[in-house]
Amino acid sequence: MRILIADDNDAVRRGVVGLLSSETDWKVCAEARDGSEALQKARELLPDLILLDVSMPGMNGLEVARLLRQELPEAKILVISQHDPIQLLPRVLEVGGNACVDKNRLGIDLVASIKSVEVLPALSRQTC
Repeated sequence: MRILIADDNDAVRRGVVGLLSSETDWKVCAEARDGSEALQKARELLPDLILLDVSMPGMNGLEVARLLRQELPEAKILVISQHDPIQLLPRVLEVGGNACVDKNRLGIDLVASIKSVEVLPALSRQTC
């Protein structure tokens, strides 16, 4: 599985890369520092999974997720945030994301969350 990580914090991106390195079938294909860069790299590289920070400069993760869902309907989208994931999840699902993980629990929950979205069928495009 090819993964794109989008977070404006270098330390968070490095930490996520470290967490994912234990999975031999997963490869981080790119990193992005903001929403625009995430869109550009996702369009170019067509990753299987996109990890999006909800709070990025310029375009936030939810805006990026909405656009990516329209353009890359097969990609899995997992939002990471310091906000309460229980409150954030309905918004994530509304924009086409598959799941969200609390940044404070990445070390505990990230790999399991990715494995759970990896087996989900791709969401079909829906028009509002």
